[in-house]
Amino acid sequence: MANTFSSLNLSFDGALKILKAAITKSSEIAVAQCISVVDSGGHLIVFARMDGAFSMSFETSLRKAQTAACYGIPTGDLESGIDIKLALGTRGKRINLPGGLPIIVQGHVVGGIGVGSGTGIQDLEVAKAGLAVLQQT
Repeated sequence: MANTFSSLNLSFDGALKILKAAITKSSEIAVAQCISVVDSGGHLIVFARMDGAFSMSFETSLRKAQTAACYGIPTGDLESGIDIKLALGTRGKRINLPGGLPIIVQGHVVGGIGVGSGTGIQDLEVAKAGLAVLQQT
């Protein structure tokens, strides 16, 4: 059995591209957002709070990004009831609000994006736009 394994890491430049694409989409739909991009361990790489975005949405955008990165699945899809238990069990770090997506490259989760300050549908739309930039490169 191997004692180590290879992995991919999200670079600052990659995170910045994702952030810029998400900001562009936010501007297009005229919804000011808080946008967080984290690495696979949930550590913040880049963040933006657009003018007019709710200041407390920093917390939700970060938690959405961390949840998506650490679990490798989008946020917002957990069964009601279990989401509260997981939130309590993680001291509020596990969040089930829509708008968090894992960043997956070549089958590896390399990070997550979390968007907050709009409706769940708007947050998800902006997060998807951020990830779409990876498909273009």
